[in-house]
Amino acid sequence: MVIAAQPLPRATARPPRATSVRHLGPNWYATVMGTAVVATAGSALPLGVPGLRTACAAVWALSLGLLLTLLAGRALHWRHHRDQARAHLLDPATAPFYGCLAMALLAVGGGAVTAGRDWVGPAGALLLDAVLFTAGTVVGLAAAVTVPYLMAVRHRVAPDQATPVWLLPVVAPMVSAALGPLLVPYLPAGQPRQTLLFACLAMFGLSLLATLLMLPVIFGRLITGGPLPLALTPTLFLVLGPLGQSTTAVGKFADAAPGVVPAPYGEGFGVLAVLYGVPVMGFALLWLVFATAHVVRARRHGMGFAMTWWAFTFPVGTCVTGAEALARHTGLVVYGWLAVGLYVLLLAAWGTTALHTTRGLVTGALLAAPRPAPAAPRSTTARTRSDGVR
Repeated sequence: MVIAAQPLPRATARPPRATSVRHLGPNWYATVMGTAVVATAGSALPLGVPGLRTACAAVWALSLGLLLTLLAGRALHWRHHRDQARAHLLDPATAPFYGCLAMALLAVGGGAVTAGRDWVGPAGALLLDAVLFTAGTVVGLAAAVTVPYLMAVRHRVAPDQATPVWLLPVVAPMVSAALGPLLVPYLPAGQPRQTLLFACLAMFGLSLLATLLMLPVIFGRLITGGPLPLALTPTLFLVLGPLGQSTTAVGKFADAAPGVVPAPYGEGFGVLAVLYGVPVMGFALLWLVFATAHVVRARRHGMGFAMTWWAFTFPVGTCVTGAEALARHTGLVVYGWLAVGLYVLLLAAWGTTALHTTRGLVTGALLAAPRPAPAAPRSTTARTRSDGVR
């Protein structure tokens, strides 16, 4: 008797691995930035609140934990979902968020020296800052070149798609400029210290000029195209980032320059901190009111929670550190109180956004496939053109 050979059962397909991180985009690094700046800004407040230093150290430790978790999650994302990772790079709405990776590394590194040294020790904080500053600066400079290049040659962007998100990759070097001076005193005297300080000044100029190229495009889109879609309205706060961070940077230059560069230049950094910082902080406050008015309007039209709410945190935090720098270099009490007021706003924004984010993670809504952003609501009043036609 011949027994017919039976076909072997076909192996069942394995379920996709690490599916929970398939839609974990680079925008999630904003959670690290927004958390770290709470610690950094709080550690320099002109207040003697009991327990504030310990609270800032605890928040910094939380930001470090978030950074390590996200680095692991993003590594899984690139390993198991390379198609999605490539799609992110080719998406003009997502690619700019690669600047957030650099700023997350830099923010946690700077926070180690300013807020975390009580927990990890001065030597550990310095080593951690040196590693994260180097990595963040390299990633930031790469993003500042690569993302605009992709936008020019690969992405297909219409004028009405301009949003403040475009600022993220070009602002990253400004964060390096603001945090690099913290490492200057730990380098050998002479050329090493001068080189780092002037490198930070170069990154300040790089980021500032790139921002000045982007801002007119973004503001022009608002004037000619109307309000942003509801989910993107919080990104208007991102404009505060380069304003507050650049004010912080010139203040840090003035702190580090004495004894590092020749006397005339050292004094010049102190002058720059005031003559640049005061008017830029004035514009930052104007933009804060402008962006808040847009958010209030969007909220009335049904704007719900989205990850873009993290734009309420880090940019406001840079304005806190900018006001703290102006308080040091002008001696004016009003800037100290401005820093305190903005810090209260930062705490409220961070607490609200962190609560909604935690809830979204528990329900799984934030790691689900993204839905298209709703269109901007039509105004009940027709907009009048410059020639008077409605």
